[in-house]
Amino acid sequence: MPSKKVVKDDKSKPKFKFIDLFAGIGGFHLAMESVGGECVFASEIDKFARQTYQTNFERKSPELFSSGMFNEDINKIAPKDIPDFDCLCAGFPCQPFSYAGQKKGFEDKTRGTLFFNIKEILKEKKPRMFFLENVKGLVSHKGGETVATILDILENELGYHVFSTVLSSLDFGLPQKRERWYCVGFRKDVNFEFPKPLNKKAVLRDIVDIDNNDPTLKLTQFELDRIKYHFDHAKDEVRVKHDNSKYKPNTKKGKYGIYSFQKADGSLRFHVGDHAKTQIQEAFYSCLDTYASTIIANRTPKLWDLGRKLSVRESLRLQGFPESFKMPVSDMQAFKQLGNSVSVPVLKAIARQMLKALEGGK
Repeated sequence: MPSKKVVKDDKSKPKFKFIDLFAGIGGFHLAMESVGGECVFASEIDKFARQTYQTNFERKSPELFSSGMFNEDINKIAPKDIPDFDCLCAGFPCQPFSYAGQKKGFEDKTRGTLFFNIKEILKEKKPRMFFLENVKGLVSHKGGETVATILDILENELGYHVFSTVLSSLDFGLPQKRERWYCVGFRKDVNFEFPKPLNKKAVLRDIVDIDNNDPTLKLTQFELDRIKYHFDHAKDEVRVKHDNSKYKPNTKKGKYGIYSFQKADGSLRFHVGDHAKTQIQEAFYSCLDTYASTIIANRTPKLWDLGRKLSVRESLRLQGFPESFKMPVSDMQAFKQLGNSVSVPVLKAIARQMLKALEGGK
């Protein structure tokens, strides 16, 4: 059974134990460890992400790896074989939920998805709390049916007191507008409140190495040329029209053209569309004095004023990872891992509120 008491007096002992599902490179691990947690089980299917995770946590938590509790596939371990723990953490992938079955029960709606693994572990182990993260789009997926199913399971079938919201990393000291759905739950009724946004907004200048001239980070000549074209013509046109003759006439770019527009915050946007109506955002370039677009697996933020994309180290800072964090993989894998990762300061702020609520009760 989960441990029954939060240890407060002996700082050498963990306050609670947690498991790290769909662990990626360890954002949850860093956050929960920062508030006194000990990781007793972790699971990550991507071999390169596992390499990064182990490189950064093996020295401090050797027993996690020596005991075989660093799992490669959550589907290959029975929930009963996972060590007892107090908190389940999971930034689970948002796979489409299957409604193909004839039955209307919770199990039928979630079977075949990775949330099903979370449900079964919570059902078997009954930890005191859980902490989930997902994309903002989960809230509107299938017209809200998906998130309603998840909350129904957590509250009505599993009996947790559940709190959920969407928060932006931009409000927690990171120069990135990364909006994510966060959900926490407790087995007892508690006074929980999500953390309030910080007063100060960060900008990319806070994390960027201005003198980094790594040629591999440089924007393509095509991008540099059209950025220059924008500023050469911006005085005459609010929304600058670019040459679309290189695009096939039957494509959206060929039919509607490419337009660029600089927002008040300094960011530069390229759109497919006519002069009056924007249709599709084609590119987003930040600058030093504003925030970055959301870093995702196949897109690294770019700065028009530096003429380059962010480096791996700068991308680590963009997600709130410490300077000591190591990336023992190729840059391609590193950018992918960071795009799939979580924003550590947001998780830390929520984790502090979770412990506060748990210790205070209601």
